[in-house]
Amino acid sequence: MPVPMIIDCDPGHDDALAIMLAAADPAVDLLAVTTVAGNQTLEKTTLNALRVCTLAGITDVPVAAGCDRPLVQPLAVADDVHGVTGLDGPRFPEPTVDAVPEHAVDLIQRILQDHPEPVTLVPTAPLTNIALLLTRYPGSAARIREIVLMGGSTGRGNRTPAAEFNIYTDPEAADIVFRSGVPVTMCGLNVTHQALATPEVLARFEGLGTELGDTCAGLLAYFAAAYRRLWGMPHPPLHDPVAVARVIDRSIVGCADANVTVELHGRYTRGATVVDLHRYLDRPVNARVAVTLDADRFWDRMIAAVTVLGSRTAGPAGPEPA
Repeated sequence: MPVPMIIDCDPGHDDALAIMLAAADPAVDLLAVTTVAGNQTLEKTTLNALRVCTLAGITDVPVAAGCDRPLVQPLAVADDVHGVTGLDGPRFPEPTVDAVPEHAVDLIQRILQDHPEPVTLVPTAPLTNIALLLTRYPGSAARIREIVLMGGSTGRGNRTPAAEFNIYTDPEAADIVFRSGVPVTMCGLNVTHQALATPEVLARFEGLGTELGDTCAGLLAYFAAAYRRLWGMPHPPLHDPVAVARVIDRSIVGCADANVTVELHGRYTRGATVVDLHRYLDRPVNARVAVTLDADRFWDRMIAAVTVLGSRTAGPAGPEPA
């Protein structure tokens, strides 16, 4: 049976492909797309989610806007990575789908209560919405099958030397999630940097011969240029779909049990995920931490999803030549 899923995101180039993977893979029943401020402002991330859904023909999944700022600190967007729109690069159509007039946290809570089985939450953004859900509706935890998030790292960060962007943007929210008692899987930079969008991968998207495939290639080309400029990496990692892939097939993303603590006060380490893989601190395990990725199978699922969506949205073929 497909896993019922809500994806909470801040599109974002990699969020865009995560939405597509969740919407098209038969192992997932995508119940909602919710947005939060992160890579860009809430207004822009919500618009981007609607644009992605429009382009990919995802018209039967509600989209709801959530929190417009972190719990404590001011919002600092990642326009150096994702551009002024949050989805710089290829052109997107104006959306033909609308966001529902309901706060994302309330929509998630309603779905959790109404759905006949527990629901998996996949946050690929700062964890503000999820932390607010757990504090505003404490009973919601019992209706969450698991939280599989993209964020953190077992090593160095990408926003500071110690902290990954999603966790750094709202460390207090991340702290709430990791201490919630809900089963958590953390897909951090150490594993997402194994999902490299090489020229061969871009060629596979272009080879689909669809507008959606070309758009995905364009998103990754823009992402690649940003990663070369900022970090000197020849190929960009596709972070967010790795969390979706973990839900689709656990054998694609291998994990280890560990205690994860979010550093809230360090002068140089605020927002860092302290991952105790070797049980140095003798603290109880509170997370599965992704450590390995079967990159070939990951890209196969990603390409297959875009193929399905692209075939749904392609216009009818023209008349054959006489």
